[in-house]
Amino acid sequence: DDSEAAEEMEDEIPVVICAAAGRMGAAMAAINSIYSNTDANILRQQIDPEVIGKLRKGWSCVLEEFFYICCCYCCFGHFSRKWIEHSKLREINFKIVEFNPMVLKGKIRPDSSRPELLQPLNFVRFYLPLLIHQHEKVIYLDDDIIVQGDIQELYDTTLALGHAAAFSDDCDLPASQDIHRLVGLQNTYMGYLDYRKKTIKDLGISPSTCSFNPGVIVANMTEWKHQRITKQLEKWMQKNVEENLYSSSLGGGVATSPMLIVFHGKYSTINPLWHIRHLGWNPDTRYSEHFLQEAKLLHWNGRHKPWDFPSVHNDLWESWFVPDPAGIFKLNHPNS
Repeated sequence: DDSEAAEEMEDEIPVVICAAAGRMGAAMAAINSIYSNTDANILRQQIDPEVIGKLRKGWSCVLEEFFYICCCYCCFGHFSRKWIEHSKLREINFKIVEFNPMVLKGKIRPDSSRPELLQPLNFVRFYLPLLIHQHEKVIYLDDDIIVQGDIQELYDTTLALGHAAAFSDDCDLPASQDIHRLVGLQNTYMGYLDYRKKTIKDLGISPSTCSFNPGVIVANMTEWKHQRITKQLEKWMQKNVEENLYSSSLGGGVATSPMLIVFHGKYSTINPLWHIRHLGWNPDTRYSEHFLQEAKLLHWNGRHKPWDFPSVHNDLWESWFVPDPAGIFKLNHPNS
């Protein structure tokens, strides 16, 4: 029944997250943190299932998350499914979505500075409407995050009329992140685009314009398709192949840079506490425990991941880690 299916979709919070080979433990930790901190799930664990069924129609304002786990190849999808079904995550609602890297052929410029940023799944966020159907609103999350709040609060982010997405402004970072200690951190367009190139100059965007971080996105699929966002992003990817307009040697933003161009002046903002980032930028910089407890979402963007060494605040991340039943993914921590 199509009407029933549509009604079920309205009761879901679609969360898109990638499970890359070698990083699946990250995706599982992120999923575990989201599921465990969502109020609807906490209620379901405390109430008899039959009672929940009777109350469900009165829960119209309380939504369930539905995870779309993106993988590149079928075998990785099978591995992800086994990890979920043989662990504490077996109760989650999820679907494995295979991303075909051939859509990127001819659109990515080889980059030796940070080759890990050229992994196909890094560009899944460009293709959300092609991968996720029947949803008006979608959350995209990088895999190196931990959620400490109720994901419905992020889902309820208001997108202004005509905006296809909401991001976190890099200039609105809370002062308590002690941002001045993170040497080399980029927070303007100058850090991501090569302003020596005529094509970039012709955009008419001031190099001091505040950038945003696309590791957490709340997206409106109707506007995304209407504005042909995916086609616009692909156009700038191809221009970069031809003219070398941006690279990871700048802001580390081979996926960020085209989004900065396409969404310039046309995006809404996410509550800053829902994207506390740069935890992976410098292994010598730590944030106050009080500040980290206040954060709704923590993001270890940068080279220093919390499952590896050296890294900071990996105890916070490890508390949500779900051990790999196959024993393949292991933590690289001195005390683990």
